[in-house]
Amino acid sequence: MKGKDLSPGAKLKELRESLGMTLREVEERADEMAQGKSNPDYGLSRGWLDEIEHGVHLPSLYKLYTLSAIYCRSWAYLNSLFNVRLGDLAKDQAIYGVPKTRLLPKPEEEPESVTLPLRFRQDQRLAETTLLAKLAVVWSDIPIDLVRLLRPDESLYGFVGLDDDSMATLVRPGSFVQIDVNQRKVFDGPWATEEDRPIYFVELRGAYACSWCEIHGRELWLVPHPKSGRPTRRFEHGREAEIVGQVTGVAMRIASTPSKPMVRGSKRDSSPKVDAQKKARPPGKGGLA
Repeated sequence: MKGKDLSPGAKLKELRESLGMTLREVEERADEMAQGKSNPDYGLSRGWLDEIEHGVHLPSLYKLYTLSAIYCRSWAYLNSLFNVRLGDLAKDQAIYGVPKTRLLPKPEEEPESVTLPLRFRQDQRLAETTLLAKLAVVWSDIPIDLVRLLRPDESLYGFVGLDDDSMATLVRPGSFVQIDVNQRKVFDGPWATEEDRPIYFVELRGAYACSWCEIHGRELWLVPHPKSGRPTRRFEHGREAEIVGQVTGVAMRIASTPSKPMVRGSKRDSSPKVDAQKKARPPGKGGLA
């Protein structure tokens, strides 16, 4: 069964599997939450979750909150899986609420917001480039008017690993990138400047990359920025490498402070210094790699 034909528990199971999480992994994260909040009601054993997914039990208030946090889905969305639509609440209050004339209370809720990643688990491999959804586990509320500008319905978001300097100064290690999944065609040059050349987010076997790309026969070439000193990597297109989409936006730090230097992995940036003579020399007009 698919979509509307699924039971509430089956929809919850489908959501968990789409995130690539096992029952044991959910249990472990729920245990962490219960310990962090000093409240065992937030805990969720894998046996209990399995019974919820098979319709034996309904999740309690605390356990639904736990699943909302672990799956990074809104409270309203998880309630809707069990046919409780919070969007109907205002209408139902008008129909079934207290009938007496009364003053309306002040709004009890904060302005509408969504959650975006602000911090990461220490055990995640930040050195590697990856999709943001696979990395972020701690989220914070951001005004929805701001997020609408990001067009989340059309884009994915990626994190360029702290060891990934293949795009040098154009996309620095530790950058967040916006990915248009509707733009997967690799375009040929020439380009007037390196900034005009499309950058792509690429899915590899068990890894991701952010790079310029070229198609040569059945091969997809990942072309690094010349300043990175990295070699061009070649993969069989469609089997070893697949275009996720074109990078359409970059959020990155362009300066460092003495207390927080730009890093590669856990080490200080070891890129070679540019002497004054080379720094003053204007860039050449040669073709791009």
